[in-house]
Parts: sequence; structure tokens; C-alpha cells
Amino acid sequence: MASEVSSLDTPAARSLDAPAGFAPALPSSGYQVLLTALLSLNFGFVLFDRNALNFLMPFIQPELGINNTQVGLLAGGLSFTWALAALGIGLLSDRFGSRKGLLIIATVTFSLCSFMTGIAGSFLMLLGARLLMGVAEGGVMPLSQALIAKDVAPRHRGLAMGVAQGLGSSLLGSFVAPVSLVAFTAAFGWRHAFFLAGAPGLLSALLIAWLIRESVDVRPAKEVTKAQSGLLREVLKQRNVILCALIGILLVSYLVVCWAFMPLYLTNVRRFDPRTTGWLMGSLGISATIASFAISALSDRIGRRPVMIAMPLLATIVPLGAMFFAGSAWGLAAIFLVGWSVTGVYPLFMSTIPAESVPTHSLATALGICMGVGEILGGALSPFLAGFAADRVGLQAPLWLLFGAALLSGLLSLGLRETAPRLRVVADACSLQR
Repeated sequence: MASEVSSLDTPAARSLDAPAGFAPALPSSGYQVLLTALLSLNFGFVLFDRNALNFLMPFIQPELGINNTQVGLLAGGLSFTWALAALGIGLLSDRFGSRKGLLIIATVTFSLCSFMTGIAGSFLMLLGARLLMGVAEGGVMPLSQALIAKDVAPRHRGLAMGVAQGLGSSLLGSFVAPVSLVAFTAAFGWRHAFFLAGAPGLLSALLIAWLIRESVDVRPAKEVTKAQSGLLREVLKQRNVILCALIGILLVSYLVVCWAFMPLYLTNVRRFDPRTTGWLMGSLGISATIASFAISALSDRIGRRPVMIAMPLLATIVPLGAMFFAGSAWGLAAIFLVGWSVTGVYPLFMSTIPAESVPTHSLATALGICMGVGEILGGALSPFLAGFAADRVGLQAPLWLLFGAALLSGLLSLGLRETAPRLRVVADACSLQR
């Protein structure tokens, strides 16, 4: 009975005539658009800062005398602290009810860490700055998606979460960052480039403080306190949360292993020239930008579950195309463009489905679990395993890992329970008629 009562307070249930004490009135549509756009921009600055070190490493490595193992430690260390922060900050925000305040602190901190990166004089200073940056940035998306889950109309929630997580990050992190930072570094040096990378976050923090309202739980304080006890245990009872965390491990592995090893495979095995390889990898960014809103919006109409099943299965064509497609680079780019649209489901399993599966008082905790587990085991561990296999079997090994991760993700998605508000309304109406 307790689980049935708590399920009335899920964000999905707020569209189904939930009791007034559980469902405060939604803000205006204008505010919902503003909230989504600002949070998307803010996460774009996060990815801009996170990816800056990768793009500028050719300038940094010789000056600081960093070896390749240390380069790997910088990337893996940030992923590890990012994951821990996603888990911890989500739980913290649900316990104390502050999401806006923590989001502002996190945004200011990752900007300051970018400045610290710019003044680093040794590998240890650089590593410390990146570890702290991971702590700051890891909580940004769970907090942002929790705000959207409470303040955006259920019928647009999938689209809003997709835009918040994918649009700004794809445009700023994949397109603007490499072009602008490398050009700026060539003119002014890599240290000044990190000062440039950190500045937008401070402006974003001011806009969040000025324009975003903190969502307030309208239930009595005693009821909120009781609901927040045993948050982690309550969240882990939800099958959707467990499945989304497992899918996260697989699909985050798919993402980072492809980024790390696909350029090597295209250059060393398929013998594409570096310029063509760069163009092929750039097609992934185009695909991700389109998918960030198109796939999530589609899930609002046809449901989360069918999209979660179909898109990972479609993603298997990326590694298969790279290994076996014998046509032109244009044809391979088309395969990449279609298959990489799987990135559109990342907001679904990291944010939308978990948020629609748990009570509103545990939103950030559920999102932190689904993001953090995938980042730890997928982001930090899988590149090492893929590299180990590549050294012993060849560069095709990471691509077979991509194929297996995508296939297993689609199969796991068969076990998801549908959470899309539109379909829940239809299902409830049919059950009432029966």
C-alpha cells in the first residue's frame, strides 16, 4: 500500500488528477521555455569546459611534460569524480530541498576550476583542478533535470529534458569548443583559452540566480521529512531505475569508446586520411544535435519504451558500418548520422524515465544514480577495457564492444515500464472503461 500511495506523487502522475496537495500548479509556458533554454545553455558551458582539455592537450602536453598515461588519468579522474558528484549531490538536494542553490554553486565552481586549469604549472595541479571540476559538473544535470521534471508540463517533458541535456552540450561542446578554443589558443596561448572557457559559466550562474525559481514542495513539513527518510532504498526498489542504470553503463560505454577508438580505426584500419576521419567524426555531432530534441519529442508521442528499444538496436549499424561498409565516405557518414541518433535516448534513461518512475521528493536521487553509475563504469572503466582488448586483438575489438553494448541495451529496454504521461492517460482511461 505504501508504494501505491507514493506512486501518486510521481511527475507522470501529476498529469492524472493527482491530489491537490501533491501537484502544485505549473508555471507559465513562457517560464517553462525559459527554464529549459537556460539549463540547456548552462550544460553546454559544462561540456565546453569539460572538453576543453581534450582539444587543447596537444598544446599542454609538451609544455607540462605530461605522458600519455597521465593524459588518461586526467580524463578518467574527471569522469570518476563527476559520477560520485552525480550520486551525492542528487541525494543531498532531495534531503534539503535546495536545487537552485546547489546548481548555482556548482556552476560557479566549475568556472573557477577552468581558471585553475589555466594557471596549473604541473601535472598534479592540473589533476587537482580536473578532479574538483568533476565534483562541480557532475551534479549539474541531475539538478537541472529535477527542476524540469517539476516545472515543465508532462506532455512536453521528454522534449524539454532532451533539449536541456543534448542541445546545448552538442552545439557548444562538440562544435563551438574545438573551433573557438584551438583558434584562440593559436593566437593567445592555452592558458588564456581556459580563462575564456570559464567566463561564460559565471554569467550563467547570475542568470540562474535571477531568472529561475526554486520549486517548493507544498506538502506539510512532517510529510516531506517522512518521505525523505530512506530515499536511496525507496529509489532502488523501482525496476525502471535499476534498468536505466544498467542501460547507462552500456550506452555510456558505447559513447566514450566510440569517441576514443573510432578515429583510430578509421585512420589506421580503414586508411581514411585525417581530414576525412575528422569529417566523419563531425557527422556524429550533427546527428547528436538533431537527435537531442527529435528523439525525445518522439518519445512524448509514442512512448519511452518503444524508443528505448529501437534506438540502441539501430545504433549497431555504426560499428558494423565502420567495419564492413565498403562504399564511399559519404555513405559511411550517412550510416553514422542515422546510427548515432541513439544519443537522443540518453536524456530518457538518465533523466526522463527515472524521474517519471519515482516520487517527486526523490527525483534528484534517482537521476544521480542513473547518471553516476553509467559514468563510473561506462565513462571511467570501459575505455581502459577497450584499449586492453585492442592491444591484444586489434582495433576491431572496441567496435565489437560497441555492437554488444548497443544490442544488450535494446534487449534490456524490453523490461522497462512505460512512463510517458500521454500513454498513462490512455491506459488509465481503458482500465476505467473495463
